Amino acid sequence: MDATNTLTALRNPNYYSADHEQFRDTVRAFVTKEIAPYANEWDEAETVPRELYRKAGQAGLLGLGFPEEYGGTPCDQFYKLIFSEELARCGAGGVGASLASHSIGLPPIAVAGSDAMKKRVLPEVLSGEKIAALAITEPSGGSDVASLKTVAIRDGDHYVVNGSKIFITSGIRADYFTVAVRTNPADKGAGGVSLLLLERDMPGFTRTPLQKMGWWASDTAQLHFEDVRVPVANLIGRENQGFPIVMRNFNSERIGMAASAFGLMQVCYEDALSWARDRVTFGEPLVQRQVIRHKLVDMAIRVDTTRALLEDLAWRVDRQAGDPKVLVGQLAMLKVHAMQSLAFCADTAVQILGGMGFMRGTRVERIYREVKVNMIGGGSEEIMKDLASRQLGF
Repeated sequence: MDATNTLTALRNPNYYSADHEQFRDTVRAFVTKEIAPYANEWDEAETVPRELYRKAGQAGLLGLGFPEEYGGTPCDQFYKLIFSEELARCGAGGVGASLASHSIGLPPIAVAGSDAMKKRVLPEVLSGEKIAALAITEPSGGSDVASLKTVAIRDGDHYVVNGSKIFITSGIRADYFTVAVRTNPADKGAGGVSLLLLERDMPGFTRTPLQKMGWWASDTAQLHFEDVRVPVANLIGRENQGFPIVMRNFNSERIGMAASAFGLMQVCYEDALSWARDRVTFGEPLVQRQVIRHKLVDMAIRVDTTRALLEDLAWRVDRQAGDPKVLVGQLAMLKVHAMQSLAFCADTAVQILGGMGFMRGTRVERIYREVKVNMIGGGSEEIMKDLASRQLGF
């Protein structure tokens, strides 16, 4: 049994229908043909071709969970998990982050945007013609959204936006930005937060690319707003009511990040097992050595426990089963567990591959230097533990 089939055998069949598995085959074929052969090249070039978005849109991969009338495909959580898991098989988190930046940038528009905004923005992004991004984090802080400092002051039928955002995925190439702003400067907390749709060519809106330890293929930027005039029609939802939308978006982002981490864990396990079977030292394959077999089992334990927690929470999110506060806490714990497990699997895979694991161009090398962004983005490990403790009542 090869490594892929070993992990497939651990999958709980009760969660997946024949349609789910057919979709998995579609995504895997797309990644194998359109992404995997070029992932290292794009990583080194620090960019992803815009044509990739169009191809993904034509394949129906960008519309998961969005309304059909705008070009989307309504679906359960398991289709989204499959997409994230299979996309991770290219072993380049920056590619996945870029291609899926709309999955965090568009939901606020789909949930709370005006009909005119939805008709204008959603079809273009879901078809891959345009790119969407989310802009929450600021130089002064990330997870503490209620303390954001970017302001939007009403001036007639426009808002005038001043401030900055940082660490924004697709910040350079995106066309549409869902931006968290403070529309009530007198309210220094959650009550003064709103969401606005900004567009890349608005006067006064500039972007600076950022250099990163990993996710090279994902353009990441600091955004600068200097007296940017944004039509009031670009308000997403109600004024000063943006904070709950952001929080809802975070919960979705966290389960998506956990699914991606799960996929990357599987890559580490598969590559480590394949290497251990083929690599011969002192006359024997590495896999014949107990210390290596134990490392592989330790990886499999983390892969399988992450899968179990991920699938259980996906099932309950779909059905809104249980206490909502507890569910939020468990999503936070899922993210922590998934990222810690990914860190362990990436480190162990590089160790098993030895010198080859240290070479640029291997999947495990890329994943190893991308571990930290997963432990920080979408809510740091420390913030997640604090959130979980509050939701669980201690």
